[in-house]
Amino acid sequence: MKQKDTFDVITSMWAVITDAIAIYAGFMLATWIRFDSGWIPVRFGEPVNLYEIYCKGALVATVLCLIVFKILGLFVRPQMGSFANKIPRLVRATGIGILATIVLAFAVRNRIFDYSSGVLIISFMTVALLLVILRYIMFRVEWNASRHSRDTNQILIIGTDSVAAHLQRTLKKEVMLRAKVAGFLRTNASEPDKEIQPEQIKGKIEDIEALIDKHPVDQIILTDSGLGHKRIVDLIMLCDRNLITFNMVPDLFRIITSSMDMQSLNDIPLLGMSKWPLDLFWNRTLKRAEDVAGAIVGLIIATPVIGIASIFIKSSSPGPAFYRQERCGENGKVFNLYKLRTMPVDAEKESGPVWTVENDPRRTKIGTFLRQYNLDELPQLWNVLTGEMSLVGPRPERPHFVEKFKEDVGRYMWRHVSKPGMTGWAQVNGLRGNTSIEERIKYDLYYLENWSLALDFKIILRTVFARENAY
Repeated sequence: MKQKDTFDVITSMWAVITDAIAIYAGFMLATWIRFDSGWIPVRFGEPVNLYEIYCKGALVATVLCLIVFKILGLFVRPQMGSFANKIPRLVRATGIGILATIVLAFAVRNRIFDYSSGVLIISFMTVALLLVILRYIMFRVEWNASRHSRDTNQILIIGTDSVAAHLQRTLKKEVMLRAKVAGFLRTNASEPDKEIQPEQIKGKIEDIEALIDKHPVDQIILTDSGLGHKRIVDLIMLCDRNLITFNMVPDLFRIITSSMDMQSLNDIPLLGMSKWPLDLFWNRTLKRAEDVAGAIVGLIIATPVIGIASIFIKSSSPGPAFYRQERCGENGKVFNLYKLRTMPVDAEKESGPVWTVENDPRRTKIGTFLRQYNLDELPQLWNVLTGEMSLVGPRPERPHFVEKFKEDVGRYMWRHVSKPGMTGWAQVNGLRGNTSIEERIKYDLYYLENWSLALDFKIILRTVFARENAY
């Protein structure tokens, strides 16, 4: 067994053990909160053998929840994504496990265990909380172990386009995959993406057999979706013969543009764009309710932070603490976006409108800190409350850049069919700052075509942990 496989087995076993501890402890904590904490009145008194009864019940519930977790695949070693990305799935599995326990408790009451409905309801919160805490500790331990591991998965990427470059960035970021890009193979005569260094290109696709004979390759990933069907089949057969894992990255833009709607005008078929989820009244109402609630809570929490930051901004450079800038919102309507000032006043007086870049010399010291942790965006909660922005959506751009991009970038203006957001799907995937606008559009349109409250919550959670290209 390879070292990598052994590590995967150990982490899966450790997940079972820590989850069992969290579930059992969560049920017992719920029992204490319900009967002994004094927070909830106990009407009928406490039975003498209270904890004896509930200890047995907690054991049954633990086994039942572990079975549910196994069925839902929670013990398979996590492969990609931040920990925040995994929390919704963990909480959902906990809810299903508790629901199964409730059904069992009422089905066999007084025979196997007699559980209070109050304890079962409280246990959802306590079990979920302990699971998140212990899973996060395990995540950090595994992350550190993966970062220092010498046993890497050698990956050969076929393609040298922007998709291949983005794949390389993702593999570097996902240290838990313990993946190393062994090189790239060209599939056509076009120029490779600027992020791919010449020494990384090991040849053409015709050289693949000679390459894998000389160098160890564990996995081949094809990013060029324009490769012919026969060539793809040949690649799969080659991988089968050499026990190499084969994967293919579909062209995200093609997937997006394939979301078409077939209609008819009498006997004339019409093919057009399918409706956006946020075209529906109830979806827009739900999103607005989410925005208002989030903005109110956010402003209550953020006001002290904004106040302290304002003091530091005023003391670091002359000028106001807040910065107002015109941005294009829903349907291209221009509005004033508010931010905490991170640069001197009139920073663009000579250069004109430009994007900020990494290590931008125009930033103040406090401005660098605020941008690193996205704190300069907090005043936009007011934009959300007033209805000019949303918590989640495509980031708003300045009119100067919108006029330029709408002529040069396909489907650019479609990102204005909804309100812009404080954070978005592109941003949590590292596409912000001075990054490819074409790639950002793909992610913005994916969000708009697949919108749901669950996706919004996922993006909000990931935003807390997102640091890539935060400058």
